[in-house]
Amino acid sequence: MKERIENGNIKNALFTDFYELTMAQGYWKNEMDHDVVFDMFFRRQAFNGGFSVFAGLDTLLDAITDFSFTEDDIEYLKSQGIFEQGFLDYLKDFRFTGDMYAFKEGSVIFPQEPIIRIHAKLIEAQIVEGLILNQINFQSLIATKTTRIWLASKKGSIMEFGLRRAQGFDGAMSATRASFIGGASGTSNTLAGKIYGIPVMGTMAHSWIMAFPSELEAFNAYAKIYPSKSVFLIDTYDTLRSGIKNAIKAGAKLVEQGYNFGVRLDSGDISYLTQEVRKELDRAGFPQAKITVSNELTEEIIETLVQDKTPIDSWGVGTHMVTGGNEASFTGVYKLAARFDKTTGKNIPAMKFSDNPEKNTNPGVKNVYRLYDEQGNAKADIIALENEKIEVGKEYRYFHPMVDYRQFSFKAAKVEPLLHKVVQNGSRIVPKQNPEIELKKAQQLLHQQIETLDASYKRILNPHIYKVSLTENLKNLKLDFIEKLRK
Repeated sequence: MKERIENGNIKNALFTDFYELTMAQGYWKNEMDHDVVFDMFFRRQAFNGGFSVFAGLDTLLDAITDFSFTEDDIEYLKSQGIFEQGFLDYLKDFRFTGDMYAFKEGSVIFPQEPIIRIHAKLIEAQIVEGLILNQINFQSLIATKTTRIWLASKKGSIMEFGLRRAQGFDGAMSATRASFIGGASGTSNTLAGKIYGIPVMGTMAHSWIMAFPSELEAFNAYAKIYPSKSVFLIDTYDTLRSGIKNAIKAGAKLVEQGYNFGVRLDSGDISYLTQEVRKELDRAGFPQAKITVSNELTEEIIETLVQDKTPIDSWGVGTHMVTGGNEASFTGVYKLAARFDKTTGKNIPAMKFSDNPEKNTNPGVKNVYRLYDEQGNAKADIIALENEKIEVGKEYRYFHPMVDYRQFSFKAAKVEPLLHKVVQNGSRIVPKQNPEIELKKAQQLLHQQIETLDASYKRILNPHIYKVSLTENLKNLKLDFIEKLRK
């Protein structure tokens, strides 16, 4: 298994739910390996927010284009006693040979719209389901959380400090990657810094200070070794009675040498302490000294501190950013949307029904378009059937995904297609770039798209709901399915 993991990317096709393999054997026995189309979409916004962030695509592309079974894997499956030798022989040569369409990594995304579309043979499409959901769900959750934190800080400097609280090695690496896309400026995760080119950050822990005879000696020793990168942790003993006073003494020597310094707080009443620390620094003649805070920060806490105008220059966020905090998972799902009929030579739409109407899927092969007004503001995302086009300057009626009475009309000044082909015949067609460049592009795209959203969609609490709507043709197709079910 070890040799099938590279830089945290799983390559082993056993990384799938067991029922995918039992279904795959069933398809194989019944000669049902026809062409199909699957959609990945998600059902509701994480954190009760107004938007989410698409992340994990590049790691998914690396994995899915080299997803295969080794001889040991085949022997393991054989030992389960339920797979026929013919099917196991089929798996020996298994590769994903289909096409994939996806949003660009770093895109702002909304519920119900297909963010990934898979065209493949049924068995291939089924086996890669778990991989797709695993790669996209977690990273999208963490990227979304980070963007909320970044917005709460008024687009300030966010440092990701979550390695020690993340869910294992893969969780830590994926979280660091996703948090950078979401707006973090750096990480404490050194390996992620090397692999992804993310700036690494960090100075000292409480143990450094406690290892020296006194707090001042600890600060002076650090300043001597790292004069240009000294941020003193001032809450080991007493923030106001000793920490800030000793930091000023050590920092004064640095300033005399032409360097600057900063301080960090990791406990206590952050609002009160930072204000008092700022007063002490300014009184001592060091208005340029920066204040960093950490300690179980969330977007709600950060937003409150910013609104209270607390003098904080940067934020170190760990647990709640890399674990998702109060949101356990992203609600991405993977559903059959169409199957190819050899008789007609066409894709036949498929639709899943549920006792919960909001879980009914949208049938057919679909594209997604973002509509903008003349000021460049994003107004709605439209789900359309594959052969439909939405023209600039032409007014259309659009319908709520629940296909009820809700509808609106809009004439777009700009129409942006959101699904792009990224894999063709099993090979990635988007060029593989340096991870640092790839991540910076994703982060820049996110920043650009966030700017197109009205502030009401970006509120931390009670955001406005962004419109995701169906074209009239897709609405009618969905209604046809519903009417047939009622008969």
